[in-house]
Amino acid sequence: MADKVKAPLFLLIALILISLLLSAGVFYLLQKERAKTLTLQTELANLKEVQKVAEVKLNESKKLITDFELKLQEAQGQITSLTQSLEQEKTARREASDQMDNLRAELKEQKNLRTELENKLIQAQDDTRKIQAQMKEMDAKKIALEAKVKDLEEQVDDIQTRDVELGKIVVAPDAESDESLADEALNQQEAKKAKEPAKPEEKTEKQEKKSAQPSLESKILVVNREYNFVVINVGSKDSVRVGDIYSVYHGGKLVGDIKVDKVHDSMAAAGFVSADMKDKVSEGDKIVRKRK
Repeated sequence: MADKVKAPLFLLIALILISLLLSAGVFYLLQKERAKTLTLQTELANLKEVQKVAEVKLNESKKLITDFELKLQEAQGQITSLTQSLEQEKTARREASDQMDNLRAELKEQKNLRTELENKLIQAQDDTRKIQAQMKEMDAKKIALEAKVKDLEEQVDDIQTRDVELGKIVVAPDAESDESLADEALNQQEAKKAKEPAKPEEKTEKQEKKSAQPSLESKILVVNREYNFVVINVGSKDSVRVGDIYSVYHGGKLVGDIKVDKVHDSMAAAGFVSADMKDKVSEGDKIVRKRK
C-alpha cells in the first residue's frame, strides 16, 4: 500500500519538477525573447533614427537635385546664348571675310588704276615734251614766216598806199583750227601797212578803179602748207566776205580754188578747197573771185 502511495507521489513530484523545469524554460525563453525584443526595439529605434537621417539626406538630395536642375537650366540657357553668340560671331567673321575679299579686290583694282594712271602720266609727260618741242618748232616756223611776210610786204607796192586799220575779224566755223596762224600772218601784213600814211587822192582813184572793174583780181601773199591756208591781199574794203571762192592761177593756168575763212580790212585768209592745192600754189599767184 505504501508502494501504491509512493508511486503517485513520485509521479506528482516528477510532474512538479517537469512543471518547474518547463516554467524555468519558459521564463528563460521569455527573458530571452524580452532581451531580443529590447534589442529589436533598440535596433528599430536606431533604424528610425537612421531613417530620419536618410529622409533628411533625401530631402537635402532633392533640394540639391532641384538646385542642380535650376543650374542645369541656367547652363542650358547660357549654352543656347553662347551658341547664338557663336553663330553671330561666325556670321560676322564670314561678313568680315567677304569685306576683306572685297577690299582686297578694290585694292587690286586701285593698284591697277594707279599703274594705269602712272602710265598715262608718263605718256602725258612724253606728250608734253613732244608738244613743247612742236611749239618750239612752230615758234621757229613762225619767226621764219614773219620774216617771209616782211619780205613779201616790201614787194607789194599796190597796197602800200592804202590807209589800212585793223578791222573786225570774221571767222568761219570750219577755220577755227588755223585761227592763230592766220591772224598772225594777217596782222603782220596789216601792221606794216598801217605805219605808212595813205594818200587820199590815190585812195579815191583806186577805189574808183576798183568799182569800175567787173571782177576783182588780186594775188596770194603768203602760203602756209603745214596748216593748209593762204593770205590774200584783199579784204573787207574790197567787198571780200567769209565763204567767197577764188580761182587760183599759177603761170596763167588754173590750178584750183580757195575759200575765204577770215577777213580783215585789207587782206584775208583762205583755205584750200582740195587737199592737193597746197602743192600747186605759190606766193604771187593771181586769184579771181568767182561770181555767186
